[in-house]
Parts: sequence; structure tokens; C-alpha cells
Amino acid sequence: MASGRGPARPAGPWPAPARRGTACRPRRGGRLERVPELPEVEALASFLTQRLVGRVVGPVHQVAVNVLKTYDPPLTALRGRTVRAVGRRGKFLVITTDGADGPLCLVVHLARAGWLRWQVKLPAEPPHPGRGPLALRVQLEPAADDPGAPGPSGFDLTEAGTQKRLAVYCVREADEVPGIARLGPDPLDEAFTLEALTALLAGERRQLKGVLRDQSVLAGIGNAYSDEVLHAARLSPFKLAAKLTGPEVATLHAAIGSTLREAVERSRGLAAGELKAEKKTGLRVHGRAGQPCPVCGDTIREVSFADSALQYCPTCQTGGKPLADRRLSRLLK
Repeated sequence: MASGRGPARPAGPWPAPARRGTACRPRRGGRLERVPELPEVEALASFLTQRLVGRVVGPVHQVAVNVLKTYDPPLTALRGRTVRAVGRRGKFLVITTDGADGPLCLVVHLARAGWLRWQVKLPAEPPHPGRGPLALRVQLEPAADDPGAPGPSGFDLTEAGTQKRLAVYCVREADEVPGIARLGPDPLDEAFTLEALTALLAGERRQLKGVLRDQSVLAGIGNAYSDEVLHAARLSPFKLAAKLTGPEVATLHAAIGSTLREAVERSRGLAAGELKAEKKTGLRVHGRAGQPCPVCGDTIREVSFADSALQYCPTCQTGGKPLADRRLSRLLK
């Protein structure tokens, strides 16, 4: 029950709010969430499929000490193996290789500040540990059908900033990675039907924003695309999932599919270096606080937390009422 100082804080997996008075202040451009999510990782998998499948892995250089989360098999076991497939599991990139002793997978989670850079020609000298963003380098053996190549190709995994969360795993099967083992259904899978979503939300007492971001509920949706989905569905980010009506669940299901598939289509065929820019231009509300809503023209608002923010349109999603500071007044349901 709320005290005289204000309403009780609703339950939910939310980070701590930002400074008092900043929760809903529109800011030009907002804060863009650049974390690679399902559409970007799907596009990366497609990009790498064309360049890795059939190629033989050369030296793998671990530059950042903390990037590798497994030790058996070692990264050196990848050398000499042939890449069989590149795929996606939620936000995880999975590179599967074949060898005499069976498959071996290189699994990558790019986290908040990680990225993959394709290199047509890698430097001749192996990388050395330092203060730069390079965390891991995978080199390919020269292709037999391209003897005139300028040098070995491959890719670098990089991570900016001080919070080192980029994670690499070398495993026999992708399901050995804890984050993959706990994933919920993939929203682009044919099995993700309206009935499946209805079952997932039944009895779910958390707010929609948190539910959509929970990887054990749905795999691959993060901060940015949860904002986009909820805007397309015209639903408040703080509405309790269990209180959705049948028509609202159907609308949410349709918005999840259309939002993610449109983003994947926009990214299809783009080089790895172009995906971040495409994500920024393709988003309608996320990262656009202070700008007009592309649907109704109202000003896009923002709710800030300690290390993230969400954006929404009051007219489209909350009956015209801006969401107030969570510590000072009740959230809209």
C-alpha cells in the first residue's frame, strides 16, 4: 500500500530510476539502445554464412582475458575445422564447425557494446593484448579457389566501453551455453502462435516491457525492439501482462511478428558494418524522445533508469497521459 509520500513502487525486473525529475523529460534524440538484438544478429548470421561456410578456420587469437567463458574444448581446437553453418539462437550467434571428432561450436553473445567486424585482409602480425577494443580474432585459412587473395580474411570481435560483457564460448553443442539453455521460444519460429503467446502470458504478473525483454519468455527481443513492438501494438509498457484482453494479446502477437520481420528484411543483404546505422534509422520510437510520433505526431516521451531508458508515445499507448516518475506517482496500467 502506498504511503503518504507517494505510491508504492510496482513489482518488476526494473533497474533503479534515474535522478528525480528526469523520468519523462523529452530529450532531443533520446538514448538509442545499440545492443544487437534478434534482427541484427539474424543479419550477422546471414552475412557470415556467405563468407564462412565451407572455409577452414585458421588461428584464433584471444586478446581480452575475460571474453572466453569456457576452457574445454580450448579455442585452439577450432583450427583446421571446416565451418558447416552459421545461425542464431536468440541474441546468440552460433558458428558450427565440423572435424574428425564431431561438431564444435563457437558461440558469441555481443552484449551491450560488442560487435563483429569482417576483415577482408587481416594484419600479418597476430594481435597483442592492449587497451583497445579488440577482444578476439578469428582468422581463416586461404581459400583453395582463391589463390590470389591479398591475405588471410576473418573477423574481429570488439567491445567498447569499460563494462566488459562480450562473451565467447567454445562448446560441443550450443545448448551447453547456459544462456541458450534457458531461452524461451523464438518469436520468428512458426511454433510461436497466438495460442503459444496466450499461454506464456497467462498468470504473468509483470509489466509488458519486462516480460518482452525476458529471454526465458521470448528469445531475442531487447530494450529497443520491445519499445517498437509495444508502440506498434498501442500498449503501455507498464500494463500487466496477465490483464491483456484476448484482442490485445492478438494485437501484441501480430506486432511482435511484423516488427521483427520488417527489421530483418531491412537488414537483409547489408554488410556487418552497416547494421547499426540501419537499426537507428529503422526505429520509430526508441531513441527518439522529444521527436514527433510517426503515427500521430505527439511528442515521444521517455522514462529513464540507471543504465537504460524506454520511449513511448502517450497518444498511441497511454491514452494521452505521460508516464510519470515511478517514485512520485502511479504508473498507468
